[in-house]
Amino acid sequence: MSSTADGTQHHGPADFEKPLAAAATSVASFEDTSKGPLKRIQHFLHNYPTAIPFIVLLISVLAFSLIVGERFYAARNLGIVLQQVTVIAILGIAQTLVILTAGIDLSVGAIMILSHVVMGKLAVDSGFPVPIAFSLGLLCGLVCGALNGSLITYLRLPPFIATLGTWNIFNALNLWYSQSQTVRPGDIDAAAPFLKIMGTSIDISGAQFAFGTVLMFIIAIIIWYMLNKTAFGRHVHATGDDEEAARLAGINTDRTLMGVYTIAGLICAIAGWALIGRVGAVSPNSGQTANLDSITAVVIGGTSLFGGRGSLIGTLVGALIVGVFSSGLKLAGLDVLWQVFAVGLLIIIAVAIDQWIRKVSA
Repeated sequence: MSSTADGTQHHGPADFEKPLAAAATSVASFEDTSKGPLKRIQHFLHNYPTAIPFIVLLISVLAFSLIVGERFYAARNLGIVLQQVTVIAILGIAQTLVILTAGIDLSVGAIMILSHVVMGKLAVDSGFPVPIAFSLGLLCGLVCGALNGSLITYLRLPPFIATLGTWNIFNALNLWYSQSQTVRPGDIDAAAPFLKIMGTSIDISGAQFAFGTVLMFIIAIIIWYMLNKTAFGRHVHATGDDEEAARLAGINTDRTLMGVYTIAGLICAIAGWALIGRVGAVSPNSGQTANLDSITAVVIGGTSLFGGRGSLIGTLVGALIVGVFSSGLKLAGLDVLWQVFAVGLLIIIAVAIDQWIRKVSA
């Protein structure tokens, strides 16, 4: 009820309560529907981060095919590239698990070398039965990974510091146990040929594919299934995305991290087995750049260093990119320093793209 100027009263809404005749009746929307091409690309890459390494790999293969010619895309050369990246790709799988939890493992290469030294020394020098020596080598990697996990979960050490310390410890144990001596190929052939089986190759259309490459794909399939089809995999992604939020949601993040580092250690030991087949010997000085090479494959493959986002497929493609660049530049006659330069440039570009993509979620 409202009053007029002459004092009379009438029922109904006052003037200021009446709706505007031309008022819009649509529901308010705050979504930005006017995305430009760059924004669309940014959102696409955020939803499909594996697309980046695939695009880079395709461009690299096309570029080197034009520059080098048929020598590059010959079946024999492509088979060699796969053999060269096998060990790094297996280590990259272990590193991917860790980086998905927003951590990093600087000791993967040292675990690999120590484990393969244990296998070789026990089987050849100490006369252990090959199955026992091989199993103890795998156990060595498992224990090293569990040690990393314990330092991070129980002592609350940052992964970078914890694995930097164990990297030195494992390297020292490697040199002490091996006495800096190499187990020669002939001795392995005589006492433990099984340790070199991953270096055996099969011919497919002129390309030589080693058993180690097949092993790499088997490990990738198993870990992919674990990450994408199991509760543990969902816990790994949740822990890497926001550990505190995952803990509040009821996830045992300590057990998740412990499992991740332990599994990573086992995978590193398997990489050590593949390394024996690749090199043909057991050398305490092999794989010196394996730590950084594994991180390179993971980063170039599109896995975020901040955790929670990435894929094993991207890591395998990242390792292939490094192999393609190394092979292409070598066939083009460029010095090895330019191979290192190209890989370093790829790392910077990959991290810059990751930072740009992360702005979507921010």
